[in-house]
Amino acid sequence: MPELPEVRAHAERLDRDLAGTTLVRFRPLSFTALKTADPAPDAAIDHPLAYVGQRGKHLLLDFGVATFVIHLMQGGRLRPDPKPAAKPRGGVARWELADGRNLLLTEAGTERKAGVWVVAGDPEVAPPLDRIGPDADTVTAEALHRLLRDKPSRLHGFLRDQRVIAGLGRRLANEVCHRARLSPFAPTGRASAADAERLVEAIAACVGEGMSFERGRDDMSSSRQRPGAVHHRKGEECPDCGDVVRTIEYKTYEVAYCAACQTGGKVLADNTTSKFLK
Repeated sequence: MPELPEVRAHAERLDRDLAGTTLVRFRPLSFTALKTADPAPDAAIDHPLAYVGQRGKHLLLDFGVATFVIHLMQGGRLRPDPKPAAKPRGGVARWELADGRNLLLTEAGTERKAGVWVVAGDPEVAPPLDRIGPDADTVTAEALHRLLRDKPSRLHGFLRDQRVIAGLGRRLANEVCHRARLSPFAPTGRASAADAERLVEAIAACVGEGMSFERGRDDMSSSRQRPGAVHHRKGEECPDCGDVVRTIEYKTYEVAYCAACQTGGKVLADNTTSKFLK
């Protein structure tokens, strides 16, 4: 799933290329595309695109009178559509612009969870953005320490909880835990102020690294192309200590870590459906 660096860099590309262009038509291409009824998407027609922004894992197309809030979910992409087909493969929605260009939201796979919300006024106070926490790279160590104590859970799950802090997914949760030298299963209720400082520094470093990588591209990368020390590195050497990278594998995702760097050499195990590399 695209995370904060990928979505923010893509927003920058779209803003650079399309800001100021007038919307002439919005077309939902699937039954599940549009998540709101009021205002209607037509409210933005004949208005120029003020800017393309990012909030958490969402893209924002702001036309002044209304904002399209787009969640790409796992396999969604928002790209130029130079040769619009009536029924594009995986098509979710299309924005047609006055200069003849188009933007097409597509989603790979069969889940069909990518969607579009149309919001009048401040998008931060309406669904879906009203349900998410601050962007992860804006949270201070003091604020994060309070959240860690107030939201008891395992650290990896805490970092991925968009209601607490927004923008981090499975890959960045793996990388942040490794960079901070903390176990992904560490209980957040026991986190110290020093742990919060390390996490804030790790978030800034991992997001910054991801942003640098994405800004050097013409389009959004795939998960396996993105930089990292442990994510998708099972069985490889940890670049920091040379120990092997291990994983705890669940049905739909994996938690990657280095035992030497993060758990004092202890190999983590799960009692349900996990498998791990010894």
